[in-house]
Amino acid sequence: MLLAACGGQVERPRPVGNRPVPVRKPVAATPITPLPAAPIAPGTATAVGAGVVAGPPVYTLPIDDDAAARALLAFQASCPSLMRRPDVSGLTRGEDWAPACSAAKSVRAGEARAFFAEYFETAQIGDGKAFATGYYEPEIRGARERRRGYEVPVYARPNDLIEVDLGQFNDTLKGKKIRGRVDGRNFIPYDDRTAIETGTLAGRATVLAWAADPVDLFFLQVQGSGRLRLPDGSILRIGYDNQNGRDYTGIGALMKKRGLLAPGQSSMQGLSQWLHDHPEQGRDIMRENKSYVFFRELSGPPLGALGIVVTGGVSAAADPHFVPLGAPVLLSMDRTDASRLWIAQDTGGAIKGANRIDTFWGAGPDAEAIAGGMAARGTAFLLLPTGTIQRLTGARRFGERPDGNASPQF
Repeated sequence: MLLAACGGQVERPRPVGNRPVPVRKPVAATPITPLPAAPIAPGTATAVGAGVVAGPPVYTLPIDDDAAARALLAFQASCPSLMRRPDVSGLTRGEDWAPACSAAKSVRAGEARAFFAEYFETAQIGDGKAFATGYYEPEIRGARERRRGYEVPVYARPNDLIEVDLGQFNDTLKGKKIRGRVDGRNFIPYDDRTAIETGTLAGRATVLAWAADPVDLFFLQVQGSGRLRLPDGSILRIGYDNQNGRDYTGIGALMKKRGLLAPGQSSMQGLSQWLHDHPEQGRDIMRENKSYVFFRELSGPPLGALGIVVTGGVSAAADPHFVPLGAPVLLSMDRTDASRLWIAQDTGGAIKGANRIDTFWGAGPDAEAIAGGMAARGTAFLLLPTGTIQRLTGARRFGERPDGNASPQF
């Protein structure tokens, strides 16, 4: 997923794949003010722990009819997972989603917004203060065989990488995994980025392809999937197939803290430009992000964490400890493009905590321009099946009178 970026204009767009990267400024918007709530305590592990505040009725929220229709299709695709997967956020049970999922199958054209209003209620998690970045499906130059100008390996999952589900050993560790390898009789951390880039995976991992540029491959790893444009013009699609288990470090924040970036340069495009302009220093900075992503060849569009095709402008990544994967999320942000109804169908190494959302924009120059500069702040409302909040807190819906009718203000 995309590392933290700052919205705004890119000063010196760098040509990528022999085409210019578009430059655009976001259109500002005024987000909905969050409801009064206590700040989220450091170390809070789940949505329930962060606190659940009943939000405004869905029908009062600024949901566009077209956006609702697109979100409905993504929600329908997510329903099997919503009803089957354990919800580690503590908010819902599989059966909670059954009425909405059943009704979603027969929603008629033009009634998507009414569907969400009828079957869902809104919840603010903690203080509701949201931060949204963006990601997309990048295209970089690559080749299936190593050749001059294509010398950066794109690795498949190593044969000695082991992923351990800690929840199988202790119920308090459900949802937590670690990755590493066996060394003799010990289980040790897996090789970090520096070790891998200096050749330690020789004989331990298949090379799927060879990239032309190490910086471009780094950002494709951050995105999690992408396309390789081969020398003959054909496309090889690759997708996430695991990670080395090392912590993700966002180099954008690191470079900004060190004063390396000029004003307006902290978008993805700006970071990429700097790294290309300072190759040796840039290599060392990239290696401070010890996380390393492995890929597999894809035969179709990119899939999210649910194993479902992600949709540009509709799918988003979230922390499953705070958002049930497959659930709708309404973002009201300080820029118009991010302010819409999203469906949480993905996760990301840098997407952690409450109200932290990574919006997916698809592929192509427009997607790259939006995702690369996305850094929106505002308010998030999670859409949950009607009755969930009362079950969790015993509270009535926001704006509801004791007789069950909505207050006039809504």
